[in-house]
Parts: sequence; structure tokens; C-alpha cells
Amino acid sequence: MKLNPEECDIRLSLVTKTNHPYPIPKTLKKMDHTFVTTSTSLEGYKVTKQLGLVRGITVRSRSALGNIAGGFQSLFGGRLSIYVELCENAREEAYQLMIQHAQVMGANAIINMRYDANEVMQGVTEVLAYGTACIVEPA
Repeated sequence: MKLNPEECDIRLSLVTKTNHPYPIPKTLKKMDHTFVTTSTSLEGYKVTKQLGLVRGITVRSRSALGNIAGGFQSLFGGRLSIYVELCENAREEAYQLMIQHAQVMGANAIINMRYDANEVMQGVTEVLAYGTACIVEPA
């Protein structure tokens, strides 16, 4: 989908507080998050058009101080809240970026949504949320 720069507003991402990689149309409709599914279909709806792959990606690391605190927590075992918070924030950011990408494409749903994570280098992790952007309507 090509967008005319005059129809777009490069907004600050609510998650990252940085410029978003996708130009966001000023008249963008919000996507209902119940229309994001890991399934290949959406119960009660039919896919009228598949718009293609959408993705959101983020790369995160914990600071040296955070790693020290995480290491200290690991000495006692159990839930490592420092790392849980990092992982949850990274997944949420990738998820929100994926939804924004789908909205820019004109989608009202995402099917077959998945997460993937890879270690880019020691202590630096990439988190990817991806799926198929679609237009759906009630069946």
C-alpha cells in the first residue's frame, strides 16, 4: 500500500517513544484486538482479502545494573521478575508494532499470529511478532 506523505502523520509510538517505522495515516481506524488470533481463521467471520505479512520487531537488552540484579535474583531461584518484565515489555512492543503495521495496510484483523525470539549477541535479544493481515467481515 503506497501512502501519500501528505496523508500521513509520523506519530510517536506509544510503546517506544521513538519515531515509528511505518507512516500512520491520520484517518487510521483502531483495530479490535480480539481480531488478532493465532488460528488460521476467525470464528464467525470470513476473510474477504489477505493483505500480506505484517510484523513488529524490537531488539532489547538489560542494562549492566539490571543483569547484576537478575543474577542476584537467580542465586535464590524462582521467578526472575527482572527478566520477566524485560521479556513481557519486548513482546508487547513487538505486538503493538505489528498491529500498527496491519492498520497502515488497511487490515481489520490478523490471523496466524506468532512470536519469534533470537539472541542477536550475548545479552541482546530480538523479538518478532508476525502474522497475516486480513480484511474480515461477519460470515
